[in-house]
Amino acid sequence: MILRKYGTSYHSVRPNFNPAAMTEIGFSKDQEHQVFVEDFDASYEAAGEVLELVAEADGEVQREAETAVLAALEESVLNAEGALGEGHVLVVLNDRKDQPKTRERREDVIVDGENRYYFRWSIDPALKVQAFRKV
Repeated sequence: MILRKYGTSYHSVRPNFNPAAMTEIGFSKDQEHQVFVEDFDASYEAAGEVLELVAEADGEVQREAETAVLAALEESVLNAEGALGEGHVLVVLNDRKDQPKTRERREDVIVDGENRYYFRWSIDPALKVQAFRKV
């Protein structure tokens, strides 16, 4: 299960990484689990180091490269969730101030004698997650 803090409680969420959205790296509440911050702090302890998840992708088509970088990041999140043991949760640590964003860098290249763009996408700052276990 993936949790993210919203106000005074943690909610279970699913990745919602969409290249067409204004905030491409987002999470949607799935309404399955909610716990108040005080209860979470009393019931869970850190079970590992903070993971800083990043991804990179590049390509000749802007939308395809951006979609690929978001898919790679989502795969990293889901792999981290899948590696959790029984009674563990994955918590998204980023808040509004350090929200991960997609970054694009364009390069001019010559293909068959024509000027073209080549797109390189990355995530900055990193998506920070950490595993917690029930005490």
